[in-house]
Amino acid sequence: MRSVVLTAASAFTAHAALYPKTGTSNHTCVLDPAYLSCSAKANPADVDTCCVETYGGLLLATQFWDVWADKPLPENTWTLHGLWPDFCNGSYTQYCDLSRQYDPVPSPNTTNGLPNGTVVPPYNGSNIGTFLEPFGKYDLLAWMNKYWISQTGPNADFWGHEFSKHATCFSTFDVPCYGPKYQQHEEVVDFFETAIGYYQKFSTWEWLAKHGITPSNSTGYSRVQLENALAAEHGAVPYVGCSGPRYNDTAAGKAAKSTDTGRTVLSEVWYYMHVFGRPQDHRYVPVDQTSRPPPKG
Repeated sequence: MRSVVLTAASAFTAHAALYPKTGTSNHTCVLDPAYLSCSAKANPADVDTCCVETYGGLLLATQFWDVWADKPLPENTWTLHGLWPDFCNGSYTQYCDLSRQYDPVPSPNTTNGLPNGTVVPPYNGSNIGTFLEPFGKYDLLAWMNKYWISQTGPNADFWGHEFSKHATCFSTFDVPCYGPKYQQHEEVVDFFETAIGYYQKFSTWEWLAKHGITPSNSTGYSRVQLENALAAEHGAVPYVGCSGPRYNDTAAGKAAKSTDTGRTVLSEVWYYMHVFGRPQDHRYVPVDQTSRPPPKG
């Protein structure tokens, strides 16, 4: 399980800045050093937090293998799940600005995932996909409807969830970062394009196929094989997640009298990284995942 930490910096006001002193003047980041997130120099007291990611400095670019989605899927590719900002120690927070809450079904429904957390109210306005229209981003919307797929409900509800739960917890997608001529929902478009940029850098299907790993109902692969193949391409060990039946419930597991309760269907991958400057610039350093369960082979 990924642990949840909610800090006092997540105070909620109208377009609540993660850092109260973040100004709405222009933030021309090319004028500032692009320090690496989670490094000693990425101190929010010393840098422009709009130009260096200081709140969620451990980034996760996440993808789904959608075997059970209830809609058409593109062939020979994984789909985009999201872009998440973890704290440098691997913990994380969520729903950091309730004035930008566009998730119709918040999950969890409190800011800390506990009964004593601040309630995240369900969103009942126009779906977040409509936010792209004033910017003329119809090509972006078409791409998202093909590759950023909800496994069950409407795609736009899924996008609203990803933005509200995760994007609001990046310092660099904070509304004040967009300066005095900010256009409403500008940061939503920016986040979507940024998440897509990382998705396109991590070609999970091609990377696995390069190492002889392709979908099969008869050939199995160990988690270590999957991790090694992806690490060889990404430069660090990602998190590999599985769903489906537990191994000890399968015919092979029962025949072997196995006590292995691990799931058996590959379903997701999380690529971990630190970034130079803003995540929007896609300059990153791969790092090993922090969610690794005990090895089972």
